[in-house]
Amino acid sequence: MKALILAAGRGTRISRYLSGKPKCTVDIGGGTCLIRYTAELLRSRGVETIGLVLGYQAGAVREALAGLPAAFYTNPFYDVTNSIASAWFAREFLCGDDLLIMNGDVYLEGRLLDRILAVQKSPVMFADGSRRETADYKFYYENGLLRKYGKELKGNDISGEYIGIGRFSREFLPDFTARMEEMIGRQEHSVWWENVVYGMTEERPVYVEDVAGHFWAEVDYIEDYERILEHRGVEKILRE
Repeated sequence: MKALILAAGRGTRISRYLSGKPKCTVDIGGGTCLIRYTAELLRSRGVETIGLVLGYQAGAVREALAGLPAAFYTNPFYDVTNSIASAWFAREFLCGDDLLIMNGDVYLEGRLLDRILAVQKSPVMFADGSRRETADYKFYYENGLLRKYGKELKGNDISGEYIGIGRFSREFLPDFTARMEEMIGRQEHSVWWENVVYGMTEERPVYVEDVAGHFWAEVDYIEDYERILEHRGVEKILRE
């Protein structure tokens, strides 16, 4: 198992609280930043081969990970593309072993990562069924299969909120890479990496594992950041 972390974006929705820093470098207490916490958590669970795609303030992210072995890739067009382009720039990393792909602004508690690593299905995306009313990116799934997805889903078409991570077997990855190459070839570089998987739902099972009861947060808004601090028992960190 290895992991690819996509951390090229600006984080515009929370940027005014970060003094220009990438949101994956926010301090989550004790002088530890989010991206380093994630990399160290992965390594503590035996996921030692880690790739990162950087873009905005790449130097700050590298500095945050100083001393940790990782393969770095760059999306030089981070300001005009979305995460599918970041995954494309790291396409040589997408082979050989089972793979986690996750967004760099996601915080996972340790026991949630344990749950994710224990799942054997592929391709599988992870969602939180306890967060339907407040969900940002929404999934509708039944019998463990993804049926609908999008921010616009409403009412009974929401089963849970996508948490920003997927797990893929080594056997699936050539299909993922081929579909991604097709999409990039059609200039579909303004969509998320997850759209590669979503586009397969009509032709193959795409599984959803509901991880309700475990703590996670995606740092899009200041309220998300404050939830992380509260979970970690950290007093409010002053921000300019």
